[in-house]
Amino acid sequence: MSSCSETIKFPVSKVAPAADISAEIKKQGESNYEVTIEANNLAAPERLEPPKKLYVIWAVSEAGVVRNAGHFTQENAEKSTYKASFPYQPVEVFITAENEEGNCLPSGTEITRATLLVPEKN
Repeated sequence: MSSCSETIKFPVSKVAPAADISAEIKKQGESNYEVTIEANNLAAPERLEPPKKLYVIWAVSEAGVVRNAGHFTQENAEKSTYKASFPYQPVEVFITAENEEGNCLPSGTEITRATLLVPEKN
């Protein structure tokens, strides 16, 4: 059996309109999901108004629980990536610009959000 994946495009951000952000979600086994988010041309958070320190990724479970899932790793000035596995199905992902990495709840500026469609396993 092989798993398939679905790519979801995030809507254009009003805060960072040049950013091209997409997520790929892949079901692995019975209840694990791998999510990869790639952002191209995402402005450095220090360039936002007001300036921030980093972009945090938030995952929302089917039960509506919001979890700080991590932050972008900057590969270069034009590309940022994030990859993680979840023991539950994330139904929505959103990105905020924050001053702290370890916040339990979002408090910064929301950049964009997308609903994730989980593909059926073949």
